[in-house]
Amino acid sequence: METVRFYQRKGLLEVPTGPATGGRHYGDDDVQRLRFIRQSQAAGFTLKEIKRLLDLDRIDDRAQARAMAQDRIVALDAEIERLELARASLRKLATECAKGGAGPCPILSAFDPA
Repeated sequence: METVRFYQRKGLLEVPTGPATGGRHYGDDDVQRLRFIRQSQAAGFTLKEIKRLLDLDRIDDRAQARAMAQDRIVALDAEIERLELARASLRKLATECAKGGAGPCPILSAFDPA
């Protein structure tokens, strides 16, 4: 529930009006918006970018929303490339470490700050 309130403070979700007992009632639109926020975060969008996407949806500006998605794809591609290089490097170090031999493990040496 704290996450929902956090999103409300950030302007991503409306604060629903509740019954006289002080409770809050979240409707289907709120649930759908919450799902959108979570899926957008999983795609790597920041909360500020998600708010912008929601604002763009409100004014039906598909061109700007598409441009934001394309920018995110470029950023994801760069991150994937960086991670693939890191994986290849670690695989090489693990292979070298498995060979044994004298001296420190290549994995430990590679991460030694000295």
